[in-house]
Amino acid sequence: MPTPLNIGLIGAGRIGRVHAANLQRRIPDARIILVADPIEEAARAAADDFGVKFAVAEYQTVLHSPAVDAVVICSATHTHAAITMEAAAAGKHIFCEKPLDFDLAVIDEVLAAVKQAGVKLQMGFNRRFDPTFARVRQAVLSGEIGAPHLLHIISRDPAPPPPAYVKVSGGMFLDMTIHDFDMARFLLGDEVTELYAAAGVLVDPAIGAQGDVDTALVTLKFAGGALGVIDNSRRAVYGYDQRIDLLGSAGGIRTENLHANTATVSTRDAVRRDLPLNFFMERYTESYVVEMQAFVDAVRNDTPVPATGEDARAATALALAARQSYTENRVIAL
Repeated sequence: MPTPLNIGLIGAGRIGRVHAANLQRRIPDARIILVADPIEEAARAAADDFGVKFAVAEYQTVLHSPAVDAVVICSATHTHAAITMEAAAAGKHIFCEKPLDFDLAVIDEVLAAVKQAGVKLQMGFNRRFDPTFARVRQAVLSGEIGAPHLLHIISRDPAPPPPAYVKVSGGMFLDMTIHDFDMARFLLGDEVTELYAAAGVLVDPAIGAQGDVDTALVTLKFAGGALGVIDNSRRAVYGYDQRIDLLGSAGGIRTENLHANTATVSTRDAVRRDLPLNFFMERYTESYVVEMQAFVDAVRNDTPVPATGEDARAATALALAARQSYTENRVIAL
């Protein structure tokens, strides 16, 4: 068996631990050899939990290690751009959680650095790798439902994040809707030319106090003529609501929420079932494995990554346009 790809993990928080578990337990042709986190206790805990020998506080140790082939960046959002550029300069292939940055000019600088270094950069748009959503993309690619006409993406969280998170996340359009913007481009294989965002604070006044919104509808026009709408809420009391409905000229395709079981209970009063899976780590468990395997395969086989830095830029541009549309109450052309 070929030597596994040696990976350095930068950031040992919630999503870093998800990737660590998958790399160590489910992806046999890769392994983490070094974990870094500014909270060294977190780095050590992740290393101990997932069988990694070395843990450090300074991410530069990962970048300077000649044994590391690639890095997985799961650090705080505001550090993504700088660490990505440093990793590229060090000759490391890069997997980075979204977003690269909140500023398009900074993203352009990052992409230029990656291109100059000749390394690969894959972004963490894991929903592309969900088998249910991939089936929607297949229906479009194959022409199974004809030309896309109407796309409806429903994305609602089970509970709002704390105000402290909202303060540093960039706001709902940049930390939540950005996934849906990427999905819209991915599913239709087309670019958005216009959007309009209507939004408000209907869930948590503390979010509004941070200058953000918690409920939104974003309408989209695509270059090919299709229309779309993204439906977001920070709170769906029944659980994580993730659905897609796409109408085409020759048919349609719809996805439903995933549940922990398929049982239905029938009584004289009602027919019911248990609530859907509660949040993203349960709903998208397999997609995180598939996206990381795709990154490892791209590095080992020198093939293109399936979710690029350019994809990250496009989704960020849409998120920024949505915020502008909401603030200025007008349609934004892209």
